[in-house]
Amino acid sequence: MGAHLRRLKPAATGRLALEGLKVADFSWYIAGPWMVRYLADHGATAVRVESSRRPDGTRVTPPFKDNTSGLNRSVVFANVNCNKYSITLDLGHPRARPVVTKIIEWADVVIESFTPGTMERLKLTYGDVKAIKPDIIMLSASVQGQDGPHAKHSGFGWHLLALAGFIEVTGWSDRPPTQPASAYTDLVTPPFAVAALMAALLYRKRTGKGQYIDLSHYEASTHFLSPLLLDCSVNKRLPERTGNRSPCAAPHGAYPCLGNDKWCAIGVFDDRQWEGFCKAAGNPEWARDPRFATFPGRKRNEDELDGLVAGSTAAFVAADLVGRLQALGVPAGIVKDAEEIQNDPQLQHRGHFWPFAHAEIGEHTVDRLPFQLSKTPAQPLRPAPLLGQDNELFYTRILGMPDDEFVELLREGVLD
Repeated sequence: MGAHLRRLKPAATGRLALEGLKVADFSWYIAGPWMVRYLADHGATAVRVESSRRPDGTRVTPPFKDNTSGLNRSVVFANVNCNKYSITLDLGHPRARPVVTKIIEWADVVIESFTPGTMERLKLTYGDVKAIKPDIIMLSASVQGQDGPHAKHSGFGWHLLALAGFIEVTGWSDRPPTQPASAYTDLVTPPFAVAALMAALLYRKRTGKGQYIDLSHYEASTHFLSPLLLDCSVNKRLPERTGNRSPCAAPHGAYPCLGNDKWCAIGVFDDRQWEGFCKAAGNPEWARDPRFATFPGRKRNEDELDGLVAGSTAAFVAADLVGRLQALGVPAGIVKDAEEIQNDPQLQHRGHFWPFAHAEIGEHTVDRLPFQLSKTPAQPLRPAPLLGQDNELFYTRILGMPDDEFVELLREGVLD
């Protein structure tokens, strides 16, 4: 862990880029909290508003520390929510409204990711929030946006993978569609939100006016299928499942190497790279077959070619073969497992894994954001919070709630 810490760079200015920004985070699961993490990592005071009656579902999402479940033991939650504070508040309690009002008065930004209609029932629409604080910036992230015939359809990233077309094009042509390994749409949507929030903050700085951002995960996700959607629109051609193959390369795929479940990925896009592959593979006799001499020939005979390539790669250690291929200008990489990624020297050099000591999980690492600001780099300030761990700090010291009121609200279950 010490090696990771030594790679972290302090902010050159002594301040973080978003220090002083106050964020009330009513979002949950993956995408919304990821949006807020971009802000919290750069110094924003981000406060998660949850309820012990209905905690964030990510808190009960495996894997768990030592395979023992618990509201504070999910490593998924820990990865998405570091650098934040946690308070509990039962939004449905009759006495919750004055507390919510104080939170909104305190905040610069409000973020929520409930199904459209939920904030309306809670009387916390943008109009309601703006009435409390006129210059507030509010972002609502939902599956399909706040209006339209399907706006109130609830769902998660797993559902959206099908809705947005990702599952249809994932897998092999002779098999049913395949579910991607993660809720991909939850991971590609947050940067859109952060860009919009930064624009809104600049707008407020220049005009003194707030902004409402209506973010649709569906619409954000379709950007990552743009070539296929354009092909359908222009050429009336429906995309097909092609496994690991590419229309621009052959061979192109993941091939077995020496060892148990060891693989490498190879893509040969032109004849020069084909010559490099043959040399790296030891110039096998089958590679001199005239059918494989040109790209069109390799593409026409791709099924047979893949089998021959796999037979050759199986005799090599993945790292050795990939090193030889890369030295000859052939695109190639090791198919790494989680342990190999954790120990990757490039990621370690970059300080990608932030170390934390968590009250229940213990020592663990989280992914740093994939960019570094030169003057004000993000910093690992605190591990993901235990549920409600900052109630007293936030309500009494930050909001200025009197101690007797805080105790009374606790006793009545408002802050639950």
